[in-house]
Amino acid sequence: MSKPGQTVLVALRRMIASGELAAGERLMEIPTAQRFGVSRMPVRMAFRTLEQEGLLVRFGGRGFQVRSVSAEDIAGAVEVRGVLEGLAARQTAERGLDAEARAILEQCLVQGDELFAKGYVTEEDLEVYHDLNMRFHQVIVEGSHNPAIADALARNDHLPFASVTALAVDRQNMAGEYRRFNYAHMQHHSVFDALIHRQGARAEAIMREHANATLRYAEVFGSTLADERMKVILRSE
Repeated sequence: MSKPGQTVLVALRRMIASGELAAGERLMEIPTAQRFGVSRMPVRMAFRTLEQEGLLVRFGGRGFQVRSVSAEDIAGAVEVRGVLEGLAARQTAERGLDAEARAILEQCLVQGDELFAKGYVTEEDLEVYHDLNMRFHQVIVEGSHNPAIADALARNDHLPFASVTALAVDRQNMAGEYRRFNYAHMQHHSVFDALIHRQGARAEAIMREHANATLRYAEVFGSTLADERMKVILRSE
């Protein structure tokens, strides 16, 4: 895909994940091309990719619309992610961590410990946590040396809240968010312990359970309160 097409694709993914483009909203080539200052071809390629990813559906004979995503869709994608990341953790544990991977994971744990030590979190703290959380998960997937896992995750991770690259935060319950993310961080410690002791089955079980922290947000997603309550922290591209 061309650079303009990639730019449009990334921007539209972000807009869909954040809710800026709502479920059912129509998208047409010419207005979208004008919005991004590009020709129609990059927009057409971006639309086709988003259709393949399940984020857009064709609308009649012309244009597309943003796919409606149900709580069941998100829950199913999260369950698949748990299975895939669990497999990655087991294979990484069985192969053993190299020195570089171990150092990155340890750094993530130290950073997380510092974030949660004060007994509360801000939205800015959770943006930091989001970055270290992505690094932690990425190292484990890469450590499996199984590219099929990364490929499968990439296809699964485009639904809102289903991926570690999009972190959902309930701004009206930050005390609860502290407990949720602190618990997730403690799970990181447990996964790391299983990895360094090469306990594959234990690492797999913890990673599968770790994915379930996302499931509560499947219930909130799409509700009338979602826009007011939720902040979605997205990865940098």
